[in-house]
This record gives sequence, structure tokens and C-alpha cells, in this order.
Amino acid sequence: MNPHEPEHSGAACCAPGRPHPTGEAPRPGPVPVGLPSAPPAVRHAIAQVALPGGEFRMGDATGDGNRGDGERPVHAVVVAPLRIDATSVTNADFARFVAATGYRTDAETFGYSAVFHLALRAPDDEVIGPVAGTPWWSGVRGADWRHPGGSRSDIDGLDDHPVVHVSWNDAMAYCAWAGRRLPTEAEWEYASRGGLDGARYPWGDDLLAEDGSWQCNIWQGRFPAFNALDDGYLTTAPVRAYSPNGFGLWQTVGNVWEWCADWYDPGYYTRSPREDPRGPAFGTARVLRGGSYLCHDSYCNRYRNSARSANTPDSSMGNAGFRTVE
Repeated sequence: MNPHEPEHSGAACCAPGRPHPTGEAPRPGPVPVGLPSAPPAVRHAIAQVALPGGEFRMGDATGDGNRGDGERPVHAVVVAPLRIDATSVTNADFARFVAATGYRTDAETFGYSAVFHLALRAPDDEVIGPVAGTPWWSGVRGADWRHPGGSRSDIDGLDDHPVVHVSWNDAMAYCAWAGRRLPTEAEWEYASRGGLDGARYPWGDDLLAEDGSWQCNIWQGRFPAFNALDDGYLTTAPVRAYSPNGFGLWQTVGNVWEWCADWYDPGYYTRSPREDPRGPAFGTARVLRGGSYLCHDSYCNRYRNSARSANTPDSSMGNAGFRTVE
């Protein structure tokens, strides 16, 4: 298959939003209490990359995008200087936050989260069932950041993997504790591009390296039944696997989706301001960027710099995490 001629259906590989059968609106996550006296710089230990800011072309310049996602028109955007995490927030980073605050994630509060079928590690009576339209996702009782595949899984030996099963609310709670914030969608794309104008990926336009090796953690095989595991990873990879982009950021595409600050609107680019766009003033879903280990052209080609997706702020899944900025 030519990786530049996608066969994808247009659906995103992030899980459907958390259902609210009683009709209640998504609620904000709990605010951490009893924070330690240590300054935020001590709490947040992830290496930082200082970016100078400036103008770049935002959006799909190669024609690979899904029309309904709103990756066009390509438009000039100016972002201010910022400092951004070199990697996604890891299990070790999130564990330090939870230990300091006693925070409970949305997945823990609701009692379940979305798990990909091949990653499932739970007894049958804890599997709520497949999600309509995406049968490879199941709601699983006991699935959370400490138990990414369900109650029979854990994160032993995965300290340097990205934390998953964290909602937008959870990411915001971490930011409040660490004295950080989530990047805007424009900041995220500027950082992911690594200084390459209009490129598909953080490293250029070709999916594979010259030696045929993979340059990001995505699906290898035929989604969703068979993964050839060419890179050795069924789910997450360590956050410093592969190579960083031109700015020194690791794995902005593939591995895990990353929450952004903005509300999502597929029509926003037609009216986006040129200077530091912050997204719509309101909405029902928050932006996710970067794709994940489940992305593949046979289903979802959103492991690109310009690709967009979204989910409700209280939704969590086994392939979504975050990185922060200041």
C-alpha cells in the first residue's frame, strides 16, 4: 500500500466519547487539594524545549486530510514564544502528581474506560461490551491509568511510557498542580512541525526511513484484527523511542493522542485569527492531536502534523495522553 494514498474510512482511532445515559453534561474534573509547598518547576520534571515562536502555515498542505475534520484552509498563524515538554507526560510523572494530591481520574470516578480489544486484560464480567460502530473498543470496568488493559494489567516497567486513560479534565488537573497549561491547537502544530513547512510528518513527507524502518509508533498490519508488530509495540512505546523532530520534541505523532486546550470546531480554520488563535469560545468536545499506536491508513491516517480529532472533556481511552506548555 502507498502510505500517501489512504484507504481510511474517515473515522478517528480514538474511542467514542463517554456516554451520559441520564443526559447530564460532562462535568469538570475534581480540583486537586492539599498541594505540596514545592514550586511547580520541581513538581514537573519533564525536559523542556524553548521555542522562539513565529509564523507558520497551519493545516493540511498535502491533501491527505479528512474533509470533515476541518484541516483546511491552510492559513498563516503566528504563535508567541513558548516552552513545551519534550515528551508526553509519562506514567512516572502522573504517579508523582497522584501521590502528592490523591487525585482520582475520570476513569476511576466513573468506574470504567475504553480499551482496545487486543489490549484487553480483564475478566469477562468486567467488560461492559463493544462500542456501537467501533467494536474494537470496549468499555471496561477497572480500566484506568494504573490498569491500561483492565484490572488484570498494570504499569510495572512502564514508567517511561505515556500515561493513558486520562481525560481532558485530568490533564487540566495535572496542569493546575504543576503550574502548566495545555498547548493550544496552533501551538501544538507549530511545535510538531519542527520547523518543516507544510510537511506531512515531524521528520518530512515519507512515512518510513530510508532503511525502511518505522519513524513513529502506529499500527503495522490490517486494522483492527492483525498487527504485525514490526516495531515491537502493540500499544504504547517509551516516550523517547524513535527520533525527535527538528525542535527536539519526541513522538508528537503516533504513540498516543494528545489533548489540546481548544474546543473543537471543524469549521474554525475559516475564521481563525492570525495571532495566537485559541479556538472557539465554546463547544462540546476538546481537540486531540497526533494520532496513536492504532492509526493506520486502512482505518485512520491521522498520524500527521495537521490531523485533527476530538472527544468530550471527560472521555478517557487507552491511546490518549498529553504534554504541557508554559
